[in-house]
Amino acid sequence: MEEQNEVIVGVGPLRPADVVAVARHGVRVRIDDQALEEIAKSRAAIEALAHADTPHYGVSTGFGALATRHIAPELRAQLQRSLVRSHAAGSGPEVETEVVRALALLRLSTLATGRTGVKVETAQAYAGLLNAKLTPVVHEYGSLGCSGDLAPLAHVALAVMGEGFVRDAEGNLLDAGDALRRHGLTPVVLAEKEGLALINGTDGMLGMLVLALADLDRLAKTADLAAAMSVEAQLGTDRVFADDLQALRPHPGQRSAAANLRAILAGSAIVASHRGPECNRVQDAYSLRCSPQVHGAARDTAAHAATVADRELAAAIDNPVVLPDGRVESNGNFHGAPVGYVLDFLAIAVADLAGISERRTDRFLDVARNHGLNAFLADDPGVDSGHMIAQYTQAAIVSELKRLAVPASVDSIPSSAMQEDHVSMGWSAARKLRRAIDGLQRVLAIEILTAARALDLRAPLTPAPATAAVRDALREYVDGPGTDRHLAPEIEHSVRLVADGTYLFAAEAVTGPLS
Repeated sequence: MEEQNEVIVGVGPLRPADVVAVARHGVRVRIDDQALEEIAKSRAAIEALAHADTPHYGVSTGFGALATRHIAPELRAQLQRSLVRSHAAGSGPEVETEVVRALALLRLSTLATGRTGVKVETAQAYAGLLNAKLTPVVHEYGSLGCSGDLAPLAHVALAVMGEGFVRDAEGNLLDAGDALRRHGLTPVVLAEKEGLALINGTDGMLGMLVLALADLDRLAKTADLAAAMSVEAQLGTDRVFADDLQALRPHPGQRSAAANLRAILAGSAIVASHRGPECNRVQDAYSLRCSPQVHGAARDTAAHAATVADRELAAAIDNPVVLPDGRVESNGNFHGAPVGYVLDFLAIAVADLAGISERRTDRFLDVARNHGLNAFLADDPGVDSGHMIAQYTQAAIVSELKRLAVPASVDSIPSSAMQEDHVSMGWSAARKLRRAIDGLQRVLAIEILTAARALDLRAPLTPAPATAAVRDALREYVDGPGTDRHLAPEIEHSVRLVADGTYLFAAEAVTGPLS
């Protein structure tokens, strides 16, 4: 795939790949001319209202439960500053750089629609911050997902004002004002309505959803790879993955997963060794036989979540909004329910992918079920423990993932003197999904580590070319079977090879692109 050098932010939606490019890979952004024109038009509408006698929410009034107070013109700049300062009230650990960059980019995308009423200079300031690779310090706690991700967005807006703290590209903590000056950027002085426009949005939870979907696309294929290695090394059958069997139950994800398993297992001498009429294996355990059904359901869940993400990427979320005819109207589009629901749904799928992976791994270690391999794949069982405790690690992670699968979006806690009396908790759903994805990577890494050891123990039978390529990629860093070694570093090598796509690249070099 061709490397992206720049992302154009226009009045239309960003693509998920654009978000990943800017958030994760530091690609530069540029606001196109049409977007700049639309921003200027909506700003003119706001300035007209600012001079009107009738009060308008967020333009000449206070906010939330304080919206009944009319604000005099000479206090309105202070009103916007105070809004951002007071809402930048996060606490806890710093949020990851890629999440903050995604959040800032998505807010810029909404500003570029021309529906928010900010000044052109304010939108350009967000582009400047991203291009300078200055990352505002945003904290773990503070968002209820309604009115959007208020506190996280406020911390970004604070940095654009030249206040608070940022991290530079090297990770150094800097005063925001000093950092802006070093990069030739001018702090923004907010005018009427602008403070609201910078903090009313689902950008944090949406950014984490988009990043999670990119990770899950890789991890779903990696799960198929891990399952294929387990089926092969446990002398399972590949006949249950036949396409005509999958067609009887037309879930697209299931069919894709089964196709991947067939491609990965193609040419396996281990599978061929027990394919004849003398084979007494009638049915494999569910964790092997039903891998396409579970992996496919996770894929279909991700496809639904991607549809929601695409709709949200096309949204212009602010309150109030400037409509194309110049009207300024209040609304409730900032509520994070649509995003929160699918974030929770994905956490369920992630937990189940990890759960079936752990069950496949456990079968390797039990002499009653591993078809002739040593107990725990140990070199000398009793003296050596093999992969016994690696499975414990998987089990601990899977248990944690079950807790993380409990939905955040069913909770609500009232705020703002009961004005905001029902909230989405979408930010919380996104935060726990990120932790769950990290856990899934680790569980799959241990399955592949264990399956690779078992494949070696099946010698002189040879594995499929694709699974052999994966095993060989691991062997660049981790030795084959032998007496017990310090296992934690080997697990971490495998985790890295899952996370950076090395295992997947190795398999696809043989099979071609997996689906």
